[in-house]
Amino acid sequence: MQFHHHGYVTTDPRVQPAAGTGRSRPAELPGETDVLIVGAGPAGMVLAAQLSQYPEVTTRLIERRPGRLEVGQADGIQARSVETFQAFGFAERLIAEAFHLTAMNFWASDPGDPERIVRTQRTEDDPDGISEFPHLIINEARVLDYFAEAAANGPARITPDYGYEFTGLTVAEAADDPYPVTVTVTGARDDEKTIKARYVVGCDGAHSRVRDALGLKMTGTQALHAWAVLDALAVTDFPDIRTKCAIQSRHGSILHIPREGGYLFRMYIDLGETDAADNGAVRETTVETAIAKANQILHPYSLDVRDVPRYTVYEVGHRLTERFDDVPPGTGRTPRVFIAGDACHTHSAKAGQGMNVSMQDAFNLGWKLGQVLTGVSPETLLKTYSAERQDVAARLIAFDREWSDLMAKKPGELPPEELADFYTKTAEFPAGFLTEYPPSMITGGTAHQDLAKGFPVGKRFKSAPVVRVCDATPAHLGHHARADGRWRIYAFADAGAAELNAWAEWMRDGAWPDSLFDIKVIYPEPHEQIDISRTDRLFLPRTGPFGLIDYEKVYAADPASDIFTLRSVDRRGCVVVVRPDQYVACVLPLTARAELTDFLAQSLEAPVAAKTDAGEAVEDHRGPRQLPEPRDGAREPAALSDLLPQTAEHPRG
Repeated sequence: MQFHHHGYVTTDPRVQPAAGTGRSRPAELPGETDVLIVGAGPAGMVLAAQLSQYPEVTTRLIERRPGRLEVGQADGIQARSVETFQAFGFAERLIAEAFHLTAMNFWASDPGDPERIVRTQRTEDDPDGISEFPHLIINEARVLDYFAEAAANGPARITPDYGYEFTGLTVAEAADDPYPVTVTVTGARDDEKTIKARYVVGCDGAHSRVRDALGLKMTGTQALHAWAVLDALAVTDFPDIRTKCAIQSRHGSILHIPREGGYLFRMYIDLGETDAADNGAVRETTVETAIAKANQILHPYSLDVRDVPRYTVYEVGHRLTERFDDVPPGTGRTPRVFIAGDACHTHSAKAGQGMNVSMQDAFNLGWKLGQVLTGVSPETLLKTYSAERQDVAARLIAFDREWSDLMAKKPGELPPEELADFYTKTAEFPAGFLTEYPPSMITGGTAHQDLAKGFPVGKRFKSAPVVRVCDATPAHLGHHARADGRWRIYAFADAGAAELNAWAEWMRDGAWPDSLFDIKVIYPEPHEQIDISRTDRLFLPRTGPFGLIDYEKVYAADPASDIFTLRSVDRRGCVVVVRPDQYVACVLPLTARAELTDFLAQSLEAPVAAKTDAGEAVEDHRGPRQLPEPRDGAREPAALSDLLPQTAEHPRG
């Protein structure tokens, strides 16, 4: 990580200097706020951590619990989530703490003695090397702790307001109302408070009151099959107790998942089919009954449970909300209220997707709210949230339904190898890497995809090894990207190539501030052959109050794993533009300057901001920015054409 550019730092550099709203954050809930987040689960905490990077924006997060979550429901962390943790700055610490899933074993009834189970197959968890990041298991509460730390250490210093329960909201019809959403909440002493907000995000779970207040319905199907969820510390002779397992016996199934710490594990224990008319009676199944059922399934092995930190029973259901914002189809206005996470979609826990997809919902929405509220992007950007994330949720539910059905089958109904084959062949989807956003104002077309086939437009930017030229340090190109709201622009070309030099000169002619665009160059030559002093100053920007040079934007291919070969990048050169949430926005030739300007102009009104009445500037890790004027009315943004470089198609004046 980079620091000292604002002066010598002797404290934890992960704690960014407070700025803007973070300097005088009131302890009590204010009567007005830019963003009100309801619910401090995975979606709510990711949203708070992202908006903490926008000190110009006032954000409050209410949670009905009296304090932090102690024991979470989710525990599986897919590789895409670990990529996200990297962007928020805590992946390495969480990886060290978590259990690493490296294998999955499959057990079934012994054909010679159906009362006994035998191991039928061993598989690698990621045999195809989908990601450089591991598949992890860790208590959801610890994930929330890390995001809470990121939110509290960001410039806006966001912390949850515990003990407040959402009770209702209304949205004003007047288009010129600066705070159109009125929310009522009840505090710990049953005192009611009214908060006016520009935007509200309901991250309040499957029984979301925000969703209900919008009149949105969650529809879907009930599988009429129940599972007990048991977190346990036990003594056992089952040999794979520290390996993830799918166990199918004549008495039912178990999905077994080791937990962090070396001793704890979780079992999803098949309780069988349920009757729709029994009013959920299966949920009264005792922990003793579930343990007895587990021992029956595990025979000839036994499970002596010594402690149960968590136990619950759930019935499998697959449901999806009709849309994820408050704007009915065909309505012209932009959204003011959103829902995210379990408020939008519910499914079984066995695919390990609930927390992971919820966090990606919030990562998708957070930077969009930040850009709109700081005047960088038009409000129409917010329409892309529901459009992009609802399709992801629909595909998740289809996948989870198939996986749940396979797990519930009994011996004889399913060949033992079929479940293992499904697990390995579909690994890329649950890992979080098959999301592909369609063309929109922030995702371009594929006319130039052949220039970088390994960076598919609409899919997440797949990192690759490179070498940092300034200090010969091996690095992963994507790991330098932070959840700071900036667009990434990667230029790939030979050092000294005429087209690269012309592109860099054209870029310097415009206003591409480092606070909004993180621009890097990657050369195919070995780093020893690169003379950094001859690199265009576009890739050596000045930063901080001392005007120091940022040397960490110049990279060379790693000879051992050449990024140009790994990602099929045309060595004649190209530009890869990546959204703030790490998805590839477009791939263009170095000569396609008008196309680059036109594409970014769709979602960027003005990559600068006005001053406050006091002319206060915000200094943060992204470089100097100005606080916007108080948003009592819309300020007049500078035209993008005045800020980006001119071309023959877009001359200035």
